[in-house]
Amino acid sequence: QVSLVESGGGLVQAGESLRLSCTPSGGTFKNWFVGWFRQAPGKDRDFVAAISWDGTSTWYSESVKGRFTIARDNDKNTVELQMNGLKPEETGVYSCATALSPKSADLSSEYIFWGQGTQVTVSS
Repeated sequence: QVSLVESGGGLVQAGESLRLSCTPSGGTFKNWFVGWFRQAPGKDRDFVAAISWDGTSTWYSESVKGRFTIARDNDKNTVELQMNGLKPEETGVYSCATALSPKSADLSSEYIFWGQGTQVTVSS
């Protein structure tokens, strides 16, 4: 079992940046695929970005391409999501999750372990 801890959320104004981090508690996820998802109140969970176990492949939702960057450092046991140019509609709880070999990076059902999430609020 992998326990995940997210950090880095907060309140920012539109156009500003945040960097989220995901780390495993008491273990490692260096062999795991890692994804970030966002859930706004009353809405479904949306895929944001994902990265392969070795960091050589990344995936992004169309809405964040060019503004968000996902990266991992397996030596430091960390996956980060750099979010630039944030928009009010991107407000929500951001959670990281791990998968072994997902059929598709954007399918939340393919992810096995999830963190509790970190709140990101973007004001207009």
